[in-house]
This record gives sequence, structure tokens and C-alpha cells, in this order.
Amino acid sequence: MITKAVYIRDISPGQTIQDYFLLSEARTGQSRNGPYWSLVLQDVSGQMEAKIWSPLSQAHPGLSAGQIVQVRAQAANYRDKCQLTIDQLTEVDTAEADLKDFLPPSPVDPEALLAEVEDLCRRELTHKPWRSLMKKVLTDPEIRGRLLPATGAKAVHHAYAGGLLEHTLAVARTCLALANLYPQLDRQILLVAALLHDLGKAWELTSGLACEYTDEGRLLGHIQIGLTRIEPFLARAKELDEGLALHLRHLIISHHGEYEFGAPKRPKTPEAFILHFADNIDAKMNTLAGAYADLEGTEQAWTPFQRYLDRYLYRAPHTPQPPAPAFSLLGGGKEPKADAKKADDKIDDRFLLLPLGSD
Repeated sequence: MITKAVYIRDISPGQTIQDYFLLSEARTGQSRNGPYWSLVLQDVSGQMEAKIWSPLSQAHPGLSAGQIVQVRAQAANYRDKCQLTIDQLTEVDTAEADLKDFLPPSPVDPEALLAEVEDLCRRELTHKPWRSLMKKVLTDPEIRGRLLPATGAKAVHHAYAGGLLEHTLAVARTCLALANLYPQLDRQILLVAALLHDLGKAWELTSGLACEYTDEGRLLGHIQIGLTRIEPFLARAKELDEGLALHLRHLIISHHGEYEFGAPKRPKTPEAFILHFADNIDAKMNTLAGAYADLEGTEQAWTPFQRYLDRYLYRAPHTPQPPAPAFSLLGGGKEPKADAKKADDKIDDRFLLLPLGSD
């Protein structure tokens, strides 16, 4: 078993490093001096771009995502980001690697996330055909087996095992929060659509060491794949009104919002708009959280340029929270008034938006 000592989060410009990394991406290019490799190295702490220039690049013609490699490289600053120039590379048998050293962990156990999804359905779905549909989908062995390890995306947001379930649950909670604010919405179809909108990603991308697009993913995309997987369940849902089934299909097919973002159709109902915006909110918040995480432990106010957002991000100061009123059994402070809770109870709960991590 190989032993890893240097992690990407600890690499800084000027260092010479030698250690083991996962190839997250491997693309060839051509420069004036010959062919080169443009790589993305990964370990449990993050990712970093790397280059192999000619003639060394020609000694490794078969590099591909999912391989474990040992590299010796020089770290330097390039366009505000640390990048590695590799001068020595050895391909390593993946059986010798401890995958926990190379794959980002899910913040929450995927089994717990799936249990939370099922609990949400039991609590919220009172319309029997919707409840029955979701129970059959979520207990299907193939779907369940695909969902648990699935990533939310190849890159950008929720790009780790369990990421798809994490994103799905957050979108569902956001939709329910917005349904509290806008009670005219069809809350139940919104929840069903939120839970199914990205189902196709479980077949669009591989799981494991290499998170790559499958043939089905490249040729069809996750929206079409998801609809194809759901159709047999809809065909057997004889008690489900056909108008509701048609609306569900529209919600799924339009959740990317605009044609230029890959939506075959644009949203045409209030619920479709809500699902699109909820999906976009959670994806963006996860992307921002990842960018700011790279600043932890530093005094930097600005992130490096974020290619997927096409901008730099600023870490703004937060408004200070007022200290909690002191309360002492010896009379050193004032006891909270009993009628404060009664006043809070009078607030219209339609205007209390739930945070993403709440029910």
C-alpha cells in the first residue's frame, strides 16, 4: 500500500514536491515545442492543474482520468493559481492506493441523505399517487444503487460521492421553503420534481476513481436519461392524473431554465420557475462555498479567478451578531419574558423561509 504525505491544500508556489495523486482529468495539447499533457491532479484535500511538457509527455501516451500517479513537480504561480510542472511521472496500480486519500468525502453519509429523502416524502406527500410513485422509485434496487455513490456534477458543484443526494435534498428543501412563501404553488408536485429533476445524473456520470461522462451521458444528457428512467414508473401509475404526469415531465425537462443552459424547454408554469431557481441557487451556493473554503486559514479577501463563474469572489465581512442577554440565577441578568414566545407565535409562518439544512 502506497503512503501519501503531501496534500494539494499544502502546496504553494516555489515548492518541489514528490507524491501520489489521482488523475482527475487528462487532456493532450500541442505547443510549438511538441505535444503536452494538461492534467488535473486530485487528492482528498482538493485539485490542482499540472502540465507535462515535451519530450517527457511523449513517454506517457496513455494517461487517462482515474489513474493513480506518482509525480515529481515544481509548483509555480500561473494566472493567480498554483500550478505544477511535472518533470517525473510513474503510473501506479490503483490496487495499491487507499481511495480515502484521493476522493473528496461527502459531508453527510449518503445512506442518511437517502433516508432523509424518504422521510420527506412520508411527511409531505399526502396525495396517494405521488406518494406511491416516489416509494416505488426510491425502493427500486437499480435506482437506489446508482443514487448512493452518485456525484452532483463532474466538476463545479457537489462533485463528490453522495453529492447528487445532497444537492437533491437541498433543492427539495428550498422548493418547500418557497412554497411556504407562495402558497398558491402546487407544493406536492414541486417536491416530487425536485427529488427527480437530476435523477439522470446517476447514469450520466461514472462513480469511483474516475468521474467521467458515460456514452449515454455524452449522447443524451441527464435530463433525457432521467425522463427515460422515470417513464416506466409513470406508465404503471394508473391512479396518477395524466395532467399531473405531463406537468411533472415539463418540470424536469425545463429545470435548466434557458436553451443556452441546456434546457430542451423553458419553464412555463410557476412551479417550473421555482424549481429552476432553487436548482440554480443550491448549485451556486455550493460552488461559492468551495471557493471560500480555499481561503480558510488565510487573510485573503479575494479568491483566485473562478472560471465557472467568470469572476473573482470577495470574502465580505459579516455583520456582528449581538451578544445573547446574560441570565443568572443570582439575579445578574434579566430572565427572558414569558410572553416573548407568544408574540413570535403570531408571525405568519408563510414568511419564515427555512434554511437549506432545515425541514
